Amino acid sequence: MSEGIPRWLEWAREIEALAQAGRHYARNPFDRQRGERLLEIAAEIVAEHTRLPAREARLAFGAQPGYVTPKVDVRGAVFRQGELLLVREAAEGAWTLPGGWADVGEAPAAAAEREVREEAGLRVRASRLVGVYDANRIEEALTLFHAYKLVFLCDPLSGEPTTSVETSEVGFFPLEALPQPLSLYRTTPRQIADACAARTATDWQTVFD
Repeated sequence: MSEGIPRWLEWAREIEALAQAGRHYARNPFDRQRGERLLEIAAEIVAEHTRLPAREARLAFGAQPGYVTPKVDVRGAVFRQGELLLVREAAEGAWTLPGGWADVGEAPAAAAEREVREEAGLRVRASRLVGVYDANRIEEALTLFHAYKLVFLCDPLSGEPTTSVETSEVGFFPLEALPQPLSLYRTTPRQIADACAARTATDWQTVFD
């Protein structure tokens, strides 16, 4: 069992992934029907433990065609004069490293650079991969999807901190006085600590789960 993830969610995710793969490789309509029923069971498990109706969970699961793989979330850790850039999510009011889902056809580093520009108004260059993490997405609709998180160390190039439609506050903060609370399914204390270590290391070894 993964730390912090309820067992029912792990079951639902695994059933959904197996069902999607089964449907994708099915050779007859009976196999496809069995895959459909498994997707319904996974959705019923989610509905039983959350406020999300089974129909909506089923639609969300169906949005992942073919063989199901984890989604990819990218984050940019930007330091300036020893202070760390954080953004406050407009939707929930918690703080995080700027970032979000990578787009199809986009290189991971370019995705991180784009997210920093869109959420914080800064042009940056991704210079180092801090780590690859098995993301926990708890108590949110996105918990239906397994995700990997890539955190990049980014060098600031130009611009000043500016809010966006997604962020209500943006700024550089001293490491000993980072604003709280963190949006933990977006950014964890461990990821910030790893970014700080990567910034000062002469020979950084990328961390991974």
